[in-house]
Amino acid sequence: MVGTSDDAIVVVPANEASWEDLQTVFGRGDPSRCQCQRFKLGRYEWTPTPVEERAAQTRDQTGCGEPEAPSTSGLVAYLGGEPVGWCAVEPRTAYPVLLSSPSPVAWKGRSEDKSDDSVWAVTCCITRQGFRHRGVSAALIAAAVGFARERGARALEGYSMITYPGKEITWGELFVGSRNSYADAGFVEVSHPTPRRAVMRIDF
Repeated sequence: MVGTSDDAIVVVPANEASWEDLQTVFGRGDPSRCQCQRFKLGRYEWTPTPVEERAAQTRDQTGCGEPEAPSTSGLVAYLGGEPVGWCAVEPRTAYPVLLSSPSPVAWKGRSEDKSDDSVWAVTCCITRQGFRHRGVSAALIAAAVGFARERGARALEGYSMITYPGKEITWGELFVGSRNSYADAGFVEVSHPTPRRAVMRIDF
C-alpha cells in the first residue's frame, strides 16, 4: 500500500481500490458524468462520448481491482474504511487537452517542453459529497507527491484554484485543488496565469 494517512485518511493507488469504491466517490453529480475523462478525450470528443464509454476508459486506465497492474492513473482516499476521494495523477503527457490547450492556465509565462514525460501533473482532486472540509484533498495531494516521485517523476505540478477566506467558491471549480493544499504539500507557485489560477510545482 502506497500513500499517506492523516486523521484516519488512507490513500492508495487506484488499482488497489475496487471499481465500486471509485464509482462511490464519483457519486451522481459532475464527477460521475465526467469519469475523469475531460483532460483525456479532448474538448471536441468529450461531449459526444457516452458516459458509459468514459467510464470504461477510466476503468481501463485505473486498473481498479487489479493490484498487480503495471500502472494506474490516480489515487483513491478512504476515511474510516469509506471511499471518500479521488486524485488523477500521471505524466503530464497523458493529458492531451492539457498539452494542446490554447488556454493560458498551464503555459502562460513559462517555457516548458510539453513532450517531457518526466513532469507529472495532478489534474483532478475530488472529495465525495458528505466528506468535504475534512482534509481529503490535502491528503490526496500530499500522497500524489510520493506516488509520482516513486514512479520516476522529476517534478509534479497542479493547476490550482486560488481561494480567499470568507469568499465563496463553487465546489465544481475546485476539482483542480486549492493553492493552499498544494502549498501545504511542499509545492511552490511557478506561474499565476489568471487572477484565480496558480500553477503549483514541486521538483524532486
